Amino acid sequence: MIALIGLALLAVPRVVLHDLDVIQEGTFVNALFVFVPPIVWIAVVLVRRVPSPFMTLLVVGALYGVFLALGHQLLWDVAWGDDPPALGGTLSGLAPGTQAVIIRVFSAVGSVVTGVVVGAACGLVAWAAGRVLRRTHA
Repeated sequence: MIALIGLALLAVPRVVLHDLDVIQEGTFVNALFVFVPPIVWIAVVLVRRVPSPFMTLLVVGALYGVFLALGHQLLWDVAWGDDPPALGGTLSGLAPGTQAVIIRVFSAVGSVVTGVVVGAACGLVAWAAGRVLRRTHA
């Protein structure tokens, strides 16, 4: 389990650097922080010949999603400053505190879902690559 947490933590620096506005989307540096951790996840399960790469990386992705949610919540005020997001439409009349709770809950859920989807995608790639590698080495 420690190894899975360690792999998930590889993706956390991007969350922090992005929320602190140190790196911006669309830059080469940001792309490195986005793609290198999942590539490392895939490489590790392939090199270690993990018996269930899909499930392993699904768990890593879920852990990453939890870390993503925690990072965004902890850095919320820094990231948004004096202009936090607000609800629109019929929900715009809700008290600001209520709006903040709703937005933060949906943000946290979205972060976990994002992590799970990234983990599942990496798991599928690792699973397929593992099958190809076993066939070529058989």
